[in-house]
Amino acid sequence: MSAIGMGAMTITQRPDADVAQGVRAVHAAVEAGITLFDTADAYGPSGEMGVNERALIAALREHPDALERVIIATKGGHTRGPEATWGIDGSPEYLARAARESAQRLGLDALPLFQHHRPDPRVPYAESMGALRQLVEDGVVQRLGVSNVGVDQLQVAIDILGAHLVSVQNEYSLPQRASEPVLRLCEERGLAFFAWGPLGGRAAAKSIADASAALSGVASRYGASPQRIALAWLLGRSPAMIPIPGASRPESVRDSAMSPSLMLDDEDRRMLDGVVQ
Repeated sequence: MSAIGMGAMTITQRPDADVAQGVRAVHAAVEAGITLFDTADAYGPSGEMGVNERALIAALREHPDALERVIIATKGGHTRGPEATWGIDGSPEYLARAARESAQRLGLDALPLFQHHRPDPRVPYAESMGALRQLVEDGVVQRLGVSNVGVDQLQVAIDILGAHLVSVQNEYSLPQRASEPVLRLCEERGLAFFAWGPLGGRAAAKSIADASAALSGVASRYGASPQRIALAWLLGRSPAMIPIPGASRPESVRDSAMSPSLMLDDEDRRMLDGVVQ
């Protein structure tokens, strides 16, 4: 797996998304050596399920040999309603149907990596995890991941899924580090930690402003974009860390792909570590 992935949500998220540009962004990622592409059945922009999955697989099929080189990671457990509203369904019946429908849309015999999108407060988490394990046993899914979890939920997933569990996807960025305990548990258990929102996500406005100022200062010293600095900082946080920045422009993808080769010195890393603490 490449050091960073590509979050495919942004290639379709806006109603006016440039489809051709999104295809070019996916191709740029493949050509830059990115092998992890993250999508979900609920990514829109509309209330229709599978929009982003279809767009991603279509783009990958247009690139020679791409499907032989990449891992497609999709997610199930979110729903979409009228006017593109979001819902959650973690019932075993829904998750089983969601995984099978994703495999069909992607044209895959089995999903390389299926992630439970978000815990459903109406369904015991152990029941949702049991449904995921059954999907592996049924041959629908090869590997499993969980997303948007706390330490207690991750421990339940570890206990039930065992070796089938390979990844966790939580929000993590310079201004948003609430998932630090989950990241450390991933290190201990040998799980990959996919950081969504690695360039700021949903952090508070002041936290984002503080982080942006710090990143801009470091970026000027390295002659790199603040985004590349942010990803390089993330990669240094843990050997389990795999940031998955979203990008809809080829230029952004190429810039992100250069982050693993950027080594921050100890002083700059300490300075960034201390931001918004």
